[in-house]
Amino acid sequence: MATSTRVFGTVDARAEREFHHPLAVLRRLRRNKTAVAGLAILLALAGSAVLAGVLLPYNPDTADFNAVLQGPTLAHPFGTDQLGRDLLARVVYGGRFSLAIGVIAVACALVMGVPLGLISGYYGGAADLVIQRVMDVVLAFPGFLLALTLISLLGVGLPNVILSVAISTMPVYVRLIRGVTLAARELTYVESARSVGMRDWRIMVRHVLPNTAAPLIVQSTIQIGIAILTAAGLGFLGLGVKPPTPEWGTMLGDAVNYLLSSWFIAAFPGLAIFLAVMAFNLLGDGMRDALDPRMKVL
Repeated sequence: MATSTRVFGTVDARAEREFHHPLAVLRRLRRNKTAVAGLAILLALAGSAVLAGVLLPYNPDTADFNAVLQGPTLAHPFGTDQLGRDLLARVVYGGRFSLAIGVIAVACALVMGVPLGLISGYYGGAADLVIQRVMDVVLAFPGFLLALTLISLLGVGLPNVILSVAISTMPVYVRLIRGVTLAARELTYVESARSVGMRDWRIMVRHVLPNTAAPLIVQSTIQIGIAILTAAGLGFLGLGVKPPTPEWGTMLGDAVNYLLSSWFIAAFPGLAIFLAVMAFNLLGDGMRDALDPRMKVL
């Protein structure tokens, strides 16, 4: 009886596995120049952030009141801020926090949203109705406004920023997983597994959840960029990471009063945000093309 769950749809399942094999995905992704460019930018940002202590001679929190608001020089390629702190060091170290916020917030949204989406799509009925109505209420608020409201209630700080961004992102995953589950639960091998008495949770984990991997990867890549942008917006308003922690949005907020006299204070953190969000979007588009059999990478 155990083999009967694998008889139906064997050819389709084998073709699906071959198409989504990691090496096959990497080959298709490698042919997408914009996706490769996005990945290269992300690796450069992440690598420099991790190795900042080795690459840079300055501490991002060390003030030098003899070098306040200096423009870009050989000693300070990005200039210095209003406290004489090296902007290059703060931008690079800030990548640790901004990138971490995006990745961790999306990971938390996945942990919260995927089970709810599976339950909603697989069982339907009252469970689906309740979950989707709650998601409708959450989606009634724009993502940034919801994060702003939550951070106002929870207070500023890194953990609260991550939680607020995660909750504002979660409905995207609930809707995505629900849609994929509604289609997957009607597949022949899922019905076969159900007919031989396999428990619902095992069906969801073994047969339904793997079908969500490709759209989850694509959506998560894009959502990380959105999460970074949301966190930067909170930091710009003074509701993000507490100073003097170097975070890109907080640095932009600190630079508002010096825009006319010292353009570089805002330009370089803003450029870092732009590059990170653009890179995640480029990589997300490339992953979509590589994982979707209906798309063709030229």
